[in-house]
Amino acid sequence: MRKCKLWAALAFVLLLCLSLVGCGKQDGAGMERNELSNTLVYAGENESTINPVLSAHDEVGDLVFSGLMKYDGSGKPVEDLAESYSFDGKNLTYTFKLRQGVKWHDGEKFTAQDVVFTYNVLTKDKTLSSSVTSNYEDIASVTAPDDYTVVIKLKEYCANMLGYFTIGILPKHLLEGQDMNTTAFNQKPVGTGRYKFVDWDKNGGMITFVRNEDYYGKVPNIERIIYKTVAVESTKATMLEAGEADLAWLNAKYAAKFRGKDKFTNWDFKTADYRGASMDMNAPFWKANGDSIAVLNYAIDKKAIVDSVLNGQGSIAYSPIQNNPLGSNKAADIYPYDLNKFAQAMEALGWKKGEDGIYVRNGQRFHFRIQTRDYEEERVDIANLMSSMLKKAGVEMEVVLVTKFDWKAGYDGFLAGFATQFDPDMAYGQFVTGGSDNTMHYSNAAVDRLLKEARHTVDPVKRLQLYGEFEKVYAQHPNVLLVAYLDGNYVSNSVVKGLDTKRVLGHHAVGVMWNIEEWTINR
Repeated sequence: MRKCKLWAALAFVLLLCLSLVGCGKQDGAGMERNELSNTLVYAGENESTINPVLSAHDEVGDLVFSGLMKYDGSGKPVEDLAESYSFDGKNLTYTFKLRQGVKWHDGEKFTAQDVVFTYNVLTKDKTLSSSVTSNYEDIASVTAPDDYTVVIKLKEYCANMLGYFTIGILPKHLLEGQDMNTTAFNQKPVGTGRYKFVDWDKNGGMITFVRNEDYYGKVPNIERIIYKTVAVESTKATMLEAGEADLAWLNAKYAAKFRGKDKFTNWDFKTADYRGASMDMNAPFWKANGDSIAVLNYAIDKKAIVDSVLNGQGSIAYSPIQNNPLGSNKAADIYPYDLNKFAQAMEALGWKKGEDGIYVRNGQRFHFRIQTRDYEEERVDIANLMSSMLKKAGVEMEVVLVTKFDWKAGYDGFLAGFATQFDPDMAYGQFVTGGSDNTMHYSNAAVDRLLKEARHTVDPVKRLQLYGEFEKVYAQHPNVLLVAYLDGNYVSNSVVKGLDTKRVLGHHAVGVMWNIEEWTINR
């Protein structure tokens, strides 16, 4: 009898568990629903590393790490880990006074030695595989007179140095003596930022972060962020519709489906993010025919691409620094869509149409191959439209779909994106000869001179003039067939509040979380 009563009691408890909490019923994030009441599920990008010295376009890196400086809503660098700073122009020396009491996420004390370590990695580690090292080539030395003072001396003045001081600082006690390119830290980061890394479920495609209760600034309202690593653009839209994500950057066409839709909010940002076919100047075809890249602009109906592929959410591109405060020199906008001008320019360059309608010069057909990642629908559509337009004009641009860019496979270029959202000097590493981000081997003596002079010029009026000249010179001798600038179209569940659209965003609309500490979720 007692056994029957015991089994009955256990059965009642089990039924009560099922009725009240669903016995731990989980949502698509693999978490109990009550744990998601103050959790942001973000359908983001594919990630391979979370380390600021390796990943220049990383959204999640800005959650975990903080720099001496940070960018505010207007894109200006302001103090962050630095409590204050001064600049001695005569001796080209920055002196930073650091915040005291800041802790690494593992509880260790943050000091000036961590800053010295980070900048030594950026300036002295010859094995470092990074696109950002050109930003720090003007640093001569970094020293720490005490635990809360850092002195950085420059070889030459760098106009955007404060902007480059926003890079996340790394913990010396965890990374000293390790290979920065391969360390396990890159998948298990420890920073001083607003959120702590918790877990990276690579099979499930999720990275989990929890707010840093010891953060030295405003502790975020949102307790937890689940960053889902999603490659396919359509999948992000589906996840939003199904309630499996709260926020995602979508291409314009997918974002349009949510406009005016109940329970969703569209957030439209301006970006400095352009798209275009970037030519590898080391490819044999462009070594022989690099003089013929610029005239291809005449054969591309860029407005048609903006109107169709981008659903009107963007603008025609003519300069790589066009959406920057020191860019947008209209004198560089020299290529209207005009097939007659294209034909005249091609004839002047010595090209003649063959029997199949494709131009030929010196026995070589005008045929080149551009690789495009197959899961980026917007890029695929842009590339295919460009190819169709060029074919009509007599040029073959073969679009090759790849899962991952392969720089050693012999392609003539790729469908590229890039952004200079804060300062035009951000283009320095991409276009100056030998720059750390110059993956397409572009080299032009006039461009080098203008970019270097603009970097080392104090007077903002003079810098504006120099960048205007750069835009004109580059327009005549480009390696990127620029097409369009994208708007940053984000969509969220309407329970998410606090996004601020005044910030100009970067490549892949990075920077949306610049004020994440102010966001709220009210489910």
